[in-house]
Amino acid sequence: MKKYKIEPPALLSTLWIFILFNMIFRDLHQFASEGFIQEIMALEISQEMVLVYGIVLEIPIAMVLLSRILDDKFNKWANIIAGVITSLGLLSSLPTADMDDIFFIMVESAALLAIIRIAWKLTSSPKTQTQLKHQA
Repeated sequence: MKKYKIEPPALLSTLWIFILFNMIFRDLHQFASEGFIQEIMALEISQEMVLVYGIVLEIPIAMVLLSRILDDKFNKWANIIAGVITSLGLLSSLPTADMDDIFFIMVESAALLAIIRIAWKLTSSPKTQTQLKHQA
């Protein structure tokens, strides 16, 4: 069986997609819970909080693209910072989490740790690994 090496930018982008799918399906999964819709309708959430949640959710969405187009120096720090912010967003839901939420948080956290680890290993030189490969 031949193993294929995935370039770090593509792997990072794919991991962000994986996290987004987990976030989306975690939220969709909640609709099956008894009383969930009534509970959501009873919540009073300010427009400021909706904006904050929107910004936190936009980070993984943006990282799907940015992981592929940024050079390694910026990619490294963008993924690390985005990974930490997204982790904090996940951890903020722990006080009200039920068993399935905890499961999804664990899966998403593992992927975020992988992102941070892969990003940490990226070179800080201005040339990307792909550019270096084409020069050789």
